[in-house]
Amino acid sequence: MFLKNNTSQLMEPPLTSVEEEDEPVPQEIILLERTQPDGTCEQIVFSSAAEVDVYELQALCDKVGWPRRPLSKVAASLRNSFMVATLHSVIRLFDTECTSRSSLTEGKESKQLIGMARATSDHAFNATIWDVLVDPSYQGQGLGKALIEQVVRALLRQDIGNITLFADNKVVDFYKNLGFEADPDGIKGMFWYPRY
Repeated sequence: MFLKNNTSQLMEPPLTSVEEEDEPVPQEIILLERTQPDGTCEQIVFSSAAEVDVYELQALCDKVGWPRRPLSKVAASLRNSFMVATLHSVIRLFDTECTSRSSLTEGKESKQLIGMARATSDHAFNATIWDVLVDPSYQGQGLGKALIEQVVRALLRQDIGNITLFADNKVVDFYKNLGFEADPDGIKGMFWYPRY
């Protein structure tokens, strides 16, 4: 699938060597904040620079029903990605109401990975979004949409205008509603698979 209306203004910055390339600017955004009946505060935090524990990611993949992959390859895919974006549920006990400005009671925080997406890129024109997943108990709240929108915005800030992804038939409409379209201009993806 390809992102529609991916025009970008042509601007010629000074040439830099590969070593001087700009990486995505790390971001952390509180997408949702709610007070639980027990007085704890849950924040859903998007991050484009959080560390991902491969065991926690494997547990999340198990929850959504993805097949298991070798953890060494999962770690390599994360390391070699242009961007790894996460959603975490952060539970905090605040002294006052649940707001990001409240003071935190010492030592009362838990953090759980509830979503992830990653992107590979040539760092100039193209990026492909991979491995988009959200914990089933958090689906239906707009978090998958927010995750993809934040990833797309971060890629556009890097002046990457051709954004692609691969989607299972069950989620094609989800991505169409976010501005992606299947096979624009007759472009067809092709795949090569090893023959064992």
